[in-house]
Amino acid sequence: MIQYLDNIQHKDSKNFFLIAGPCIIEGEDMALRIAEKVIEITDKYNIPYIFKGSFKKANRSRVDSFTSIGEEKSLEILKKVGETFNIPTTTDIHENEHAALAAQYVDVLQIPAFLVRQTDLLVAAAKTGKCVTLKKGQFLSPEAMKFAVQKITDSDNQKVAIIERGNSFGYTDLIVDYRGIPTMREYAPVILDVTHSLQQPNQSSGVTGGRPDLIETVAKAGIAVGADGLFIETHPTPETALSDGANMLRLDLLEDLLQKLTRIRESIL
Repeated sequence: MIQYLDNIQHKDSKNFFLIAGPCIIEGEDMALRIAEKVIEITDKYNIPYIFKGSFKKANRSRVDSFTSIGEEKSLEILKKVGETFNIPTTTDIHENEHAALAAQYVDVLQIPAFLVRQTDLLVAAAKTGKCVTLKKGQFLSPEAMKFAVQKITDSDNQKVAIIERGNSFGYTDLIVDYRGIPTMREYAPVILDVTHSLQQPNQSSGVTGGRPDLIETVAKAGIAVGADGLFIETHPTPETALSDGANMLRLDLLEDLLQKLTRIRESIL
């Protein structure tokens, strides 16, 4: 899968690759602005880049939580980002019919953590021929992800990767078990979802909290133990973001972080 993504981006890089963007597509101008800034940074440090944005959020804490500006409108924006900057794009899907729909607009289909055991959804994603990323469920062991990967490969699609996003720790916290990264790399490339690993779900307010102050710590550890890629949600002003603002990285902090992570990567090669 890494080679496939490198080919999309026409990069010759031994660096980790980056999946980054807003939690959800909030509008065209913001999506283009974020993509342009991230590309400026990733080109500087030779980091292969995939733009991420959800076209719809199905897993929300409350019924009045923001879900989308419109499904097709959001997908059109994702397509425009990809075409404007000649970069691959990704979005998460939640229903079987979303697979074929989203595949018309993006290069990589992401399966959410809570849905990674849904066989029909995984097969539908695999059958599109697109790259498929599987978020490890907070309730699953690293070893269990072997079977999720097999559902993709048994559907005649070898372009699959795993996204680590922490394990449930009690009711309101997540913990990354870094021992799982080398284990899961035996099955597929592994991407560490830094920002979702720092969520604090099930808060009494019904709004998910987070620990963005630990983003650098978690990301450094992920690169040090050999993660193939990182997943970081970023926004110019996380405090105004329409989804997951509590755990996102502020966009103007991204370059400093990636510079440090690139140095760690160089030191372990």
